[in-house]
Amino acid sequence: MRRRPIRRRPAQKRGSDGKFLLMLGLIGVVAQGLLAATLSWLAEHPWILALPVLAVAGAGIALVLLRREATRRERIRLQGLRYLVEHLDGLHYTQFEYAVRDLMRRDGYQDAQQVGGSGDNGADVKATDPFGRRWVIQCKHRKAGWSGAAVGTPDLQRLNGTGRQIHDGDVIVMLTNGRFSKKAPDFAKSQRLHLVDRHLLARWAAGSTPLWELLRAVPPPRRPSSPS
Repeated sequence: MRRRPIRRRPAQKRGSDGKFLLMLGLIGVVAQGLLAATLSWLAEHPWILALPVLAVAGAGIALVLLRREATRRERIRLQGLRYLVEHLDGLHYTQFEYAVRDLMRRDGYQDAQQVGGSGDNGADVKATDPFGRRWVIQCKHRKAGWSGAAVGTPDLQRLNGTGRQIHDGDVIVMLTNGRFSKKAPDFAKSQRLHLVDRHLLARWAAGSTPLWELLRAVPPPRRPSSPS
């Protein structure tokens, strides 16, 4: 049988492989040298390592200062907050609830929140006044203002069933930019509910007197204190 000739690797290819390995070796040597030089330089200048930490710390401080400034500006804005009742008429009912929340914050209810929506159980705005009393407010917005549909006893009955039992409220308020039915005041008085109609809302929103001073027979403070 005739043997197949043994194929030998071309000398040129072996030479290329050798050059490639030599190049890799040189790259490794250069990389090691650069790494050693970098470590040596860092050892002589250790403060460089603190720069990232200082940068992060500086960014954190700047963020805190920006938040404080935003809080300060919001506080100033709320202190001067005033609404004409005609302006409130033109709001969407959700915006109306936020306006009531902002008026509460203006008066010192620092934790006032708009909570109205699906499953709100009759509460649109909840807050705690400077005396520790918990307020639960349901808002009834009327586009037509005083000419709109009157808020009646069925609405008050629903609020009466949730204001204290579910929301643990001390001061339960039905507030509207419209009017109440003739029977509503008597029912509200019998159940210790508070009514804010268009006229009282206009006085509160356009003035600077807190709501607890405008309402009658507000429960005593939960804790003895004075508003700041």
